[in-house]
Amino acid sequence: MKTDNTELFEYMPVSKAVITLIIPTVISQIITVIYNMADTFFIGQMNDPNQVAAATLAMPPFVMLTGIANLFGIGGSSLISRSLGTGDREKAKECAAFSIWSAAAASFLYGIIMYLIRPVIFPLLGTDANTYGYCSNYVLWTITIGGIPTVLNACLAHLVRAEGYSREASFGVALGGILNIIFDPILIFPLKLGVTGAAIATMLSNVIAMTYFVFLLRKNTERTVIKFSLRDYSLQQGIPKEILFVGFPSFVMMLMGVFSNTVLNRIVVSYSNQAIAGMGIAKKIDMLAFAIANGMTQGVLPLIGYTYAANKWKRMRAVIKTAFIYSVAVALAGAVLLFVCAVPVVKGFIDDKETVAYGQHFLRIICVTCPAVSVTMMIISVFQATGQKTRPMILSLLRKGGLDIPFMFLMNAVSGADGIPWATPIADSLAMGMALVLFIPYRKQLKETIAYDCHCRNMGTGR
Repeated sequence: MKTDNTELFEYMPVSKAVITLIIPTVISQIITVIYNMADTFFIGQMNDPNQVAAATLAMPPFVMLTGIANLFGIGGSSLISRSLGTGDREKAKECAAFSIWSAAAASFLYGIIMYLIRPVIFPLLGTDANTYGYCSNYVLWTITIGGIPTVLNACLAHLVRAEGYSREASFGVALGGILNIIFDPILIFPLKLGVTGAAIATMLSNVIAMTYFVFLLRKNTERTVIKFSLRDYSLQQGIPKEILFVGFPSFVMMLMGVFSNTVLNRIVVSYSNQAIAGMGIAKKIDMLAFAIANGMTQGVLPLIGYTYAANKWKRMRAVIKTAFIYSVAVALAGAVLLFVCAVPVVKGFIDDKETVAYGQHFLRIICVTCPAVSVTMMIISVFQATGQKTRPMILSLLRKGGLDIPFMFLMNAVSGADGIPWATPIADSLAMGMALVLFIPYRKQLKETIAYDCHCRNMGTGR
């Protein structure tokens, strides 16, 4: 890690700066999705729909770990980048300490609570006698035992990225994904652990990835604002409020995503375990497109936050425009690819005729929403990077839970299992429309605010 990224944040050509930040992040996000898909792929090779269904049903509570990481990681990343933009390294250091220790405590409590309430929560998720035991083992290893390393792995990646070190952050995330892919077949097949082996592989890979970040930051302790000392933990300067309010929309998005997927699973499982397995495979594959959009927004967030805090309106506008173009173009290409290759891709996961039929049908419908998701995610990222709280919260609630759940019940009533997946593109298209309605006037407001700040600084009066 170098000592300073001023060149990247302030002087590097916008296109090059955006690409420098987003490519490593996107790659790490893709690898993360691939390792999530690898669990389903390797479990599917056992040709047991019950184990595939169990992994699908256990995914919503596991995804909540990402929500916790985003709450403190994205909130902390936004405040750190803005603090660095104003030259306040001490506040940035305190932000990092608050994010790290709070994330660790929250994940520990969540892991204990989830394991204790599993007899109550699992039936609500849709488990039956055939899937309960598999789900229980998966949650034990990935959430109760592996919760802290899973959360800190993702949280530290956000914080390291806030200083402009996208490559180092992405390497840590990618390392966990690659190791998971290596561990999966070893634990699932030779050791005959099945879905439990996939869970242990996830836990071990996240432990090693977290260890990488610890060594990275320890090695560069004099250069980085990210420390592990509890002495830097602070509740002053509005740090908790700022981090939690900015990160909360991302947490809510994950929470509503969990709620949405739980409702979806409950509806689909009423048809058959093959239907829920097919939906699970389709959702895992579609996560690839979401990961690309998410990687682009996470990668560019520190640059937007820094230029905003430094009152560089022209550069910030160029960054936002460039990131939008790249994100939508890649999303369109991904949607086309998934639509055309739906059958062979789903069949590569499991050789069960009924499951493949459900999976390819679901995938071809939900992949249509890729461009809309990319637009909404980028707008949410702009709001978060500039410290907004209400607007990203509205979009987070709309995107998952607020719109798609009512449409799930409606489409199920109208068209049965074949109609359920249409709730996703309908909801995401409406959410994109609302995002544009909120963003267009805010863009004008941003320009006026930064122009006023620059005028005040030139006059020597401050804001």
